[in-house]
Amino acid sequence: MKPKIRFKKATSPFYSELREEVNILLTDEVTKKAERLMIIKFLFYSLTFFLLYANLFNPYISDKNWLVTLNYIALGLTGILLAFNCAHDCVHNTFSKYKKLNRIIYYITFNLQGVNARLWRKRHIASHHVFPNVDGCDADIDDNIFLRLSVHHPKRRIHAYQHLYATLLYCFYTLHWIMIKDFIYVRKKDLANLRNQKHSMMSVAEVILLKLAYFGYMLLLPMLFTEIPVIMIIVSFIVMHVTISLFFVLTLIISHLSLETDFPQADENGYLPYDYYEHQLAVSLDYHPTNSFANWIFGGFNSHAAHHLFPGLPHTVYTIITPAIKRAAARNNFPYHEKSIVDAVASHYQYLKQLSK
Repeated sequence: MKPKIRFKKATSPFYSELREEVNILLTDEVTKKAERLMIIKFLFYSLTFFLLYANLFNPYISDKNWLVTLNYIALGLTGILLAFNCAHDCVHNTFSKYKKLNRIIYYITFNLQGVNARLWRKRHIASHHVFPNVDGCDADIDDNIFLRLSVHHPKRRIHAYQHLYATLLYCFYTLHWIMIKDFIYVRKKDLANLRNQKHSMMSVAEVILLKLAYFGYMLLLPMLFTEIPVIMIIVSFIVMHVTISLFFVLTLIISHLSLETDFPQADENGYLPYDYYEHQLAVSLDYHPTNSFANWIFGGFNSHAAHHLFPGLPHTVYTIITPAIKRAAARNNFPYHEKSIVDAVASHYQYLKQLSK
């Protein structure tokens, strides 16, 4: 029987010092401003999403194929940004002090993208955030046939070319998630550190019905109530998913899977080499973490160290607290990784190539 995985006992003043500095930085004025910005972002992205969807029924674009495709792409990207900037905070109960409102927003937002909100929340909170980048404990790096994402995963012959074909796989990530991945998770009893998973018939029915609703509003309604050719709707829908898949993967995967990030392994007694806080820094890579525009777009995913150290804070304060994280890490000789987004993407592919050998 394998020992229970646990972190080393913290001996550094890193987090106590950092928390004290963060408390000083987050004055009432700063906190209120961050809360207002969250509401502004929610209104902006949700309103843009619904206007773009309504525009599909605009007779002006029905005979202009390029406008239909462009509208679908913009709609898909806005939906992803709505999830990044609002629903993700709702999952961590940092969007609103009202937990019920958080649940409603994240449930609607994720399911509007075709992704089952309930299944994603369980993986994200109960698996990924517990032990990020730890094999057998993080569902996000679970072993798969096509990509070797950890040095501790078995190497298959196909992996020798993974840095070459990875982009092709990434193109269909969201469609695979919607049509296959969620159903795999429904059937799996064991998923990373999640054991004896049970899904009632009602839960399975919910997954199926919500998928049908997604394809209904994204495909069937435009087919029935517009003059857009059916083939153009289908092509535009696929192009949208290729676009949002690449955007989604290449802005999220780089925050944990790169040459800089670590993949800690427990010793024979189950202890990881770091304490909890050093672990979060060792496995995370930031890109443009103090840039306000990047924060507006990526919803704090670009400030991943801040998110994993302070998941109970809204992402709209990450630009403010990240400099404090850098200083505290330097004082305590803790790792802190930061690159530009271009260099981070390049590092991810170099990492895939390294694991292919």
